[in-house]
Amino acid sequence: MRIMCLNGWGGKLDSHLQNYLRETSPDVLCLQEVVHTPATQKDWLTYRDGDHVLPQRANFFRDVREALPGHTATFCPAAQGVLWDDDKSIPSQWGLATFVRADFPVIAQIQGFVHKSFSAYGYGEHPRSRSAHAVRLYDYERGWPVTIAHMHGLRDLRGKMDTPERMEQAQRLAGLATCVSEPGDRLIICGDFNVEPDSQTFEVFNEIGMDELVTGCGFSGTRSSHYKKPGRFADYMLVNGAVEVVSFEVPEQPEVSDHLPLLLEI
Repeated sequence: MRIMCLNGWGGKLDSHLQNYLRETSPDVLCLQEVVHTPATQKDWLTYRDGDHVLPQRANFFRDVREALPGHTATFCPAAQGVLWDDDKSIPSQWGLATFVRADFPVIAQIQGFVHKSFSAYGYGEHPRSRSAHAVRLYDYERGWPVTIAHMHGLRDLRGKMDTPERMEQAQRLAGLATCVSEPGDRLIICGDFNVEPDSQTFEVFNEIGMDELVTGCGFSGTRSSHYKKPGRFADYMLVNGAVEVVSFEVPEQPEVSDHLPLLLEI
């Protein structure tokens, strides 16, 4: 089973990402920063937050679903705000999504929030709402279940330091994951955590028997050349002792986002 985790950057590098997903075709894709705008058929809209202006693939969720037609897709919104078509505002949802190859039935799942709750009338003040999703799958080829959980950690304008809110989001994600998984399950937890490698976040996951792979395997960061700020870590993947890791990669090419994909084979 091949599991990919990626912050998709709102589909800004859409053509590169779609080609990459078709070529790699992971069994499970945990995707953050997903845009879903059923109110328009436009390909591109604009996100505006003060001086922060970013092109967004208007129906990024639909695009990835089309790139992975053999997968079951679940979108988990964190907020509904607006994107812009010139001077026209268009309601748009933002969150994360999970894509599971149809060969692996989803036998349990839970969707929830690791920070705040659903923001129905605007993206809200920073740090904004953050969602999470956990699925329990059955692998018929090997005859065992596996549980995979991911989140998009909150963004704090002050930086990536530990805060009570970040500790709470780690505890909430651990709770969601262990709510779905059963004793003896192979458990994977991943996502864009928005913390540094020395964060107390990992102490929370260590308490439920998780080992972190990005720094544990000696990778020097999870950001592509499109990310211009200091600090090269954001994304992490953790496994428990029941998981047999066949391979773990953080490929730098092709660049499909300002984040690098995490690719685990178990």
